[in-house]
Amino acid sequence: MSLPKKLFALATLIPLTLGLFSAPAQAAPATFTHPGVLVSRPQLDFVRAKVQAGAQPWKQAYDAMMSSPYASLSRSPKPRAVVECGPYSNPNIGCTDERQDAIAAYSLSLAWYITRDAKYATKAIEIMDAWSAVLKDHTNSNAPLQSAWSASSWPRAAEIIKHTYTSWPNSGRFGTMLRNVYLPKVINGSHSNGNWELSMTEAAIGIAVFLDDKANYDKAVAKFRTRVPAYLYLTSDGALPKTAPGSGLDTRDKIVKYWQGQTTFANGLSQETCRDFTHTGYGLAAIANFAETTRIQGQDLYPEIADRLREGLGFHAKYQMGAAVPSWLCGGNLKLGLGPITEVGYNHLHTRLGLTMANTEALTLRQRPAGTNGLFVSWQTLTHADNPQ
Repeated sequence: MSLPKKLFALATLIPLTLGLFSAPAQAAPATFTHPGVLVSRPQLDFVRAKVQAGAQPWKQAYDAMMSSPYASLSRSPKPRAVVECGPYSNPNIGCTDERQDAIAAYSLSLAWYITRDAKYATKAIEIMDAWSAVLKDHTNSNAPLQSAWSASSWPRAAEIIKHTYTSWPNSGRFGTMLRNVYLPKVINGSHSNGNWELSMTEAAIGIAVFLDDKANYDKAVAKFRTRVPAYLYLTSDGALPKTAPGSGLDTRDKIVKYWQGQTTFANGLSQETCRDFTHTGYGLAAIANFAETTRIQGQDLYPEIADRLREGLGFHAKYQMGAAVPSWLCGGNLKLGLGPITEVGYNHLHTRLGLTMANTEALTLRQRPAGTNGLFVSWQTLTHADNPQ
């Protein structure tokens, strides 16, 4: 084959191999919407009105949040310069403290918006200022995941406070912490189990929105667009699941091993289904949370991942609800524990789009009011139940 023909063949092959990922590389909005990480002002206004009216399930969800330690006005933040987290947070030197303080800042920011009582905003600011004054690094093997979990909650809180409260003098210092301490740990992704990279991309896009950082927003979106199809399988993918670029999963045996030994693939199966439902839930939550943020920013990625998310939620909700496990699935043995992770995806796909999701609906209703997993998922019944905004 002559050189021009080779070039022509390559040029025609590239779009085919890109397939789903042929969407424009640039995704960042011309102007960012604030507050705009997971929850928008119209969404918050909807929630506030429901709580004030005593409507359910929002009032029950609000009461659960307000009675939790995360919304306590007597909370004392526990910042440290270096947070060290090993496998499964062992050692745990500041790991739990950091995640819980980030969730507390978010909880208090929601309390501020709903009540308009300044003491909640003041407490949220106290917690965020305490950490931004001292935190310098995350170390040990779980540093990327710890950074991702904490930096998924921090920007949610920071967005609400910065853009709805009267004054936050140290918001710039907080932004510097997000950029210098967290972003380097999460922006380049991971080839570990998929929930890692999905949580990392969620953190990255939240940071990018807070910083009005278009370049890192685009980088997070590009990573998300390749990771989601490599995490949730559809039969239209072919005989084997898709793989993320650079993963090195170039043979069937490697792919099967990465998918926890599963050899039969069905719509909605996750790369971590046969590991356990808890980690799978982390991945599903991060996918929905990420897409929700892009929707708020006017660059809606839900259409690209809607089928996978719907199938993924439904598949796992079915077994979480007690369906018999077939022998072809994980050897007939599943480790359940999906967590309070369905509200965001269910709300968009069912409430906004009108899609039927019987299994996900049953599980979502059973779990209300959804609380927090203590890592990065918090109060989604309050913020997203039947929320059309």
